[in-house]
Amino acid sequence: MSKILLVDDDTELTDLLSEVLSLSGFNVDVANNGQEALNKLEQDYSLILLDIMMPVLNGIETLKQIRRRSNIPVMMLTARGDDIDRVLGLELGADDYLPKPFNDRELVARIKAILRRSESNALDTAENTQGIQKEDDHWIHFCGLKLHTKYQQTFYKTQELSLTSSEYALLEALILSQGEPITREELSMNVLGKPLTPFDRSIDMHMSNLRKKLPPRENGLPWFKTLRGRGYLLISE
Repeated sequence: MSKILLVDDDTELTDLLSEVLSLSGFNVDVANNGQEALNKLEQDYSLILLDIMMPVLNGIETLKQIRRRSNIPVMMLTARGDDIDRVLGLELGADDYLPKPFNDRELVARIKAILRRSESNALDTAENTQGIQKEDDHWIHFCGLKLHTKYQQTFYKTQELSLTSSEYALLEALILSQGEPITREELSMNVLGKPLTPFDRSIDMHMSNLRKKLPPRENGLPWFKTLRGRGYLLISE
């Protein structure tokens, strides 16, 4: 059973969401501020639901400290219209965000989508494309990058890269679609598990973070190309 840490100072909301998530098969723990959440991080959580507006330590500062210690999936709960907070959360490594008020079914669907990409193995049936080598069922190689699809770890030569589950999933999707552009709509649906909506910058922010974390290529080429109005393309050698 997946264990979720719900962090929000609204006790009525946490009581309601705890019941909803428990009925959906999750084990739920609650913290009412960011500092309390950080004190609980020694426990084994599958995902953190993190409100932004909280006393003691707000969600943005809490996320900063979480990312210094862990790549555990984090979904931010934001007030509707707080675009700056959403973008900042994504820049700091949040996997997704959901504006309040939200539908319970959408929350559960988003959580399941994050957990699927965080916990499940990549499809072993993916066809090899030029430049990609698969050692066995769990390793993919591309231009010095080595991806372990079971544990969702990424290495460049001998160095492990600290990617969130969303960043890892984007990288894997682009590598397996090498030579073919992927639209933002496809990435949002297949990687984030949600349809792309107007003004949603989640994919763009995750791609920006991924570019920053990947080391320079030996051949001097960029890893990806942005296709204006279309999506993204992995650049092969």
